[in-house]
Amino acid sequence: MEVNVYLFFDGRCEEAIQFYQQAVGAKPDMLMRFRESPTEHPPGMVQEGWDDKVMHASFTIGKTMVMASDGCGPQAQFKNFSLSLTVADQQEAERCFKALSEGGKVTMPLDKTFWSPCFGMLEDKFGLGWMISVEPTN
Repeated sequence: MEVNVYLFFDGRCEEAIQFYQQAVGAKPDMLMRFRESPTEHPPGMVQEGWDDKVMHASFTIGKTMVMASDGCGPQAQFKNFSLSLTVADQQEAERCFKALSEGGKVTMPLDKTFWSPCFGMLEDKFGLGWMISVEPTN
């Protein structure tokens, strides 16, 4: 059994993937546009003019695959969850935190906690929550 994240970006999926490539080194695996679908979409399922929007994409961050789409219409709301990114050291945490928070908002600045030498939380410019932490050393 496996659980993967599937994110809907309300028309900004391609922009989001490019942002995550720069911010955290995401590696695109595949991208399919609505116009490339091998089957026709049911009437009214996809917004008018969305032929070039992303129907399905996948990318990897570290060892984790993330799937994404523009969705079929305005519905992107990232509520009640965050992506948790664990990095090797404080320098990498600071770099990722700064990059991901660009255009977004910091909800908890990076700081030492009882479970991590460096932990912080933010919401990126797409409204997606992130928790950045450094792997504790024993």
